[in-house]
Amino acid sequence: MILLTGGLGYLGSHMAAQLLERGQPVVLLDNLSNSTLDVKDRLETLCQQAIPFERVDVRDRDAVKQVFARYPITAVVHFAGLKSVNESVQQPLAYYDHNVNGLVSLLSVMAETNVRTLVFSSTAAIYGEPQALPIPESAALSPVTPYGHSKLMCEQVLRDVAHADGLPTRSQDVERWKIAILRYFNPAGAHPSGLIGEIPQGIPNNLVPYIAQVACGERAYLSVFGQDYATVDGTGVRDYIHVQDLIAGHVAALQWLSSQASACEVFNLGRGEGVSVLQMLHAFSEVVGRPLPYEIVARRQGDCASVYADAQRAEQLLSWRATRNVLEMAEDTWRFYRALKQADI
Repeated sequence: MILLTGGLGYLGSHMAAQLLERGQPVVLLDNLSNSTLDVKDRLETLCQQAIPFERVDVRDRDAVKQVFARYPITAVVHFAGLKSVNESVQQPLAYYDHNVNGLVSLLSVMAETNVRTLVFSSTAAIYGEPQALPIPESAALSPVTPYGHSKLMCEQVLRDVAHADGLPTRSQDVERWKIAILRYFNPAGAHPSGLIGEIPQGIPNNLVPYIAQVACGERAYLSVFGQDYATVDGTGVRDYIHVQDLIAGHVAALQWLSSQASACEVFNLGRGEGVSVLQMLHAFSEVVGRPLPYEIVARRQGDCASVYADAQRAEQLLSWRATRNVLEMAEDTWRFYRALKQADI
């Protein structure tokens, strides 16, 4: 059984769907700080089965330990944490607490229970301003926000834990750590069923949900931050990856770890090509069938012109690559948002 922390979130729910479709049982752990129980209902409708769920904060070590005692957990995919770049600047202590302390709490319980296979959610934000494109895993790590710093700290914790496996003092009676660190670029899209997708609380931090809200009439227009970058149309360029492709990378990482005696490896998950803000907006307009309003405003401090991945390592070692395009991201997102709108009505 696979434990999914943050299991009712955007990525956790899609991971649950893919694993259950493959016949792999899961248990979902979530504190509901950025998700709701109706996601569990949607998942159970999609997968046509009851799914075990534990309302637990991953920082609560005793509660997490009880979850491990109740279920035959063999591996963990760790999605739980805070992820807003802008919010992290305003609330740095919360980000270090949730992201770093949350991971330490989880690893402590995993070590105690001898469950040592982990797929960890990291981020391309740890690269900071790219020195060259596309960005390989070997690029310099220079995050510019507390969110990025918290994820870099988490990666260091994982490296140190794995390094301890090689020390002479290590007990021979325990499993060795098998860890895959996945650095995401920009997840977008939704499950093709229209049942699960990204439901931001408040103003969306990500481009595609914001465009979807403009298309739904919830927001008057899209604010485009700058049109004077050295890019194809002057707007910022990012590597958008369909959530289904991203989660398939997690499934591939779990499969790869199962064949390893020990591991602590890093993989970029991206499409390996950049898409501008206006290109994404126009793709969404094509799907919706009408132009969507936007307004050019000043650049945001700290934004880079272009960021996109070198994802060859994941293709070579995990036999994974992204296959869905931007139009599919827009189509699946729009299907999900229309279903949400109908449900509200």
